[in-house]
Amino acid sequence: MEQSLKMIAKIYTAHKEKFGIPRQSGMVSLPAEIVFEPEYRDPNAVRGLDGFSHIWVLWQFSKVKCDGWQPTVRPPRLGGNKRMGVFATRSPFRPNSIGLSSLRLERVELTHDRGPVLHVTGADILDGTPIFDIKPYITFCDSHPDAVCGFSEGYKEYKLKVEYGEGTLEKLPTDLVEPITGLLACDPRPSYQNDPTRVYGLYVSGYSIKFTVNGETLTVVEVKK
Repeated sequence: MEQSLKMIAKIYTAHKEKFGIPRQSGMVSLPAEIVFEPEYRDPNAVRGLDGFSHIWVLWQFSKVKCDGWQPTVRPPRLGGNKRMGVFATRSPFRPNSIGLSSLRLERVELTHDRGPVLHVTGADILDGTPIFDIKPYITFCDSHPDAVCGFSEGYKEYKLKVEYGEGTLEKLPTDLVEPITGLLACDPRPSYQNDPTRVYGLYVSGYSIKFTVNGETLTVVEVKK
């Protein structure tokens, strides 16, 4: 019998727009909260979850508009020109707009007005995204140290050098410097854009950040609250 998916929660993250969201979970340790819908705010539903360090989160690409589906997509890390099979990628353009992320569970907070709140880091998810399910991450069956990563193998160590222009670093709170620097190092740009004079901008954790990229160096040119 067919059964439709129910939204059980929403996740509230530092990512208010799609541009600049990490391409994979766990790459940037910005804090986020998972808040359950009223129907699922029973503390018994998360009993024992605080014993796990990581969780799997099943969620919806809620801002992706997709008419039908295509068997191939253009992964950004391949320059946007080479096509791969949709099921060989993590592209949001899929037959079902479902995402899967492994997040670090920092703590479970039992609140009076919002029920259990899961405090997590490492989200690659847009603020306000619907969540369909949460499961514990179990090392002896979920971790595969000898796994092969196909065409993405060559990109796992890719990082930009991040430099801050005069007076920009001081405008960021101390606790945000490391995660925002990590986010920028992952290169938020589409891979097919390589203009060193272009100024890019992203909005994260309440800050507008503008930057340029020349070769392997990203330079922050402006930070505004």
